[in-house]
Amino acid sequence: MSAVSKALWVKLEAKPGQEGAVEAFLRSGLPLAQAEPATTAWFALRLGPSTFGIFDAFPDDAGRQAHLTGPIAKALMAKAAELLAKPPSIEQVDVLAAKL
Repeated sequence: MSAVSKALWVKLEAKPGQEGAVEAFLRSGLPLAQAEPATTAWFALRLGPSTFGIFDAFPDDAGRQAHLTGPIAKALMAKAAELLAKPPSIEQVDVLAAKL
């Protein structure tokens, strides 16, 4: 069995003028991700001037669900209205192959 089989792909669109705040928010999520034992991989990404993303991977669905109810998700939802132009797009995906 692969070290990861489940993942999340989250796309975020910053409100005009909030790009720096979204970047800072994402950078601040790293210690929280590091503290989650079932979060095998976690990436905060900048896709364009105001578009950001989060990709994270988990060994199983239980790990993914724990992350979705954990501190990063709670912080994101608490800040979404302030920082984002629209609600985050959160897709649950299956990992077919990975090199970690």
